[in-house]
Amino acid sequence: MPRYSTNYSRIVNSRLYQATLGAAVASRTGRMILLAGVPLLWLLVMHIGPIYQMAKISFLAQYPLQQGRDASYTLANYGIFFSESIYFMPLIRSFIFSLAATAITLIVVFPVAYYVAKIVRPDRRSKALLLILVPFWAGELIRTFSVIMLLANRGALNVLLRDIGLIDRPIPMLYTSFSLGFGLVYLICLYMLLPLYSSIEKIPKHLLDAAADLGAGPVTRFRRIVLPLSRDGIVSGCSLVFLTCIGVFATPMLLGGPTTVMFPETISGFFHGASDKWPVGAAFALIMLVSALTTAGIFMRLVGGKATKLM
Repeated sequence: MPRYSTNYSRIVNSRLYQATLGAAVASRTGRMILLAGVPLLWLLVMHIGPIYQMAKISFLAQYPLQQGRDASYTLANYGIFFSESIYFMPLIRSFIFSLAATAITLIVVFPVAYYVAKIVRPDRRSKALLLILVPFWAGELIRTFSVIMLLANRGALNVLLRDIGLIDRPIPMLYTSFSLGFGLVYLICLYMLLPLYSSIEKIPKHLLDAAADLGAGPVTRFRRIVLPLSRDGIVSGCSLVFLTCIGVFATPMLLGGPTTVMFPETISGFFHGASDKWPVGAAFALIMLVSALTTAGIFMRLVGGKATKLM
C-alpha cells in the first residue's frame, strides 16, 4: 500500500479527527463551515493559487530558474508594457470593444428579458428560457464558427441579401470590426440575459398596473419603475459581460482581422514561444486582470452603490 494512503488512513481513523468532524457536523455553525469550506478551498486552489503563481513569475528576471541560482526579481517586465505603444494599444482596443459589446448587449437583451419575465405566461417561461439556452450548450468555438458561416462571403447573410436583390456582390463582413463585435455580443449575451430576467421577474406587477391606471405611459413606466428596480440585474449583467468579454481569446482570433488584435492575443504570443518570455506574458496578464477588475469595480461603485428608488 502506498505511503500516502497509510498516512491518510491514520488521520481519518484518529480520535482527534473523528471528534473534530463529529463536533462540526453536530453544530449548525460547524455544518455551515463545512459547506462553505469546500467551495472556498476550490477557489483558493484553482483560482487564487494560479494568480499568485502568475504574479510571482511576472517579477522574475529569468524563467525558468537555473539550478543552483537564486531567484532575481525585477520590474522590467512591467516596464516593457508602458514603454512600447505596440503593447499598449491592444489593451485599449480590448477595453473599447468590451465596453461597446457590453452596451450593445444590454440594449439588445433587455427587451428579450422583459418579454420573457413579464409578457410570457408564467407556465411557459421555463420553456421560453430553455429555447434561449439551447444554442449556448455548444462551446465557444462551435458558436464562433457558426458566426463565420453566417457572415462569410458565401455565408447565409450574403446569400439572403443577394437572393432578395439588395446586393450584386458579397459584402465583406468577416474579419472586420463588425464581425468581431457581432461575435462577442452573440457569445456573451447569455451572461446579460439571466441576471436581467431574474431582476425584472421580481418587479411587482401591481406597481406597473397602478402606474398604468394613473395614466403613466409605457415609457414613463419603464423609466420610473422598471429601470430603477432592475438596476441590480443591470449591474450584475454588465459586470459579467465586460469581464468575460475582455478575456475572450478564441473569438477575436477567429473573427477579427489584422487591425483588431486584442490584448489576450498579445499575451498568448509570449507563452507560445520560448519560456524565457513567460515573465513578460505574466506581467501583461496581471496588468489586464487589475485593469479589468478596477474598471468593473468603479462601475459597480458608481451604479450599483446607489440605493434603488422609484424616480
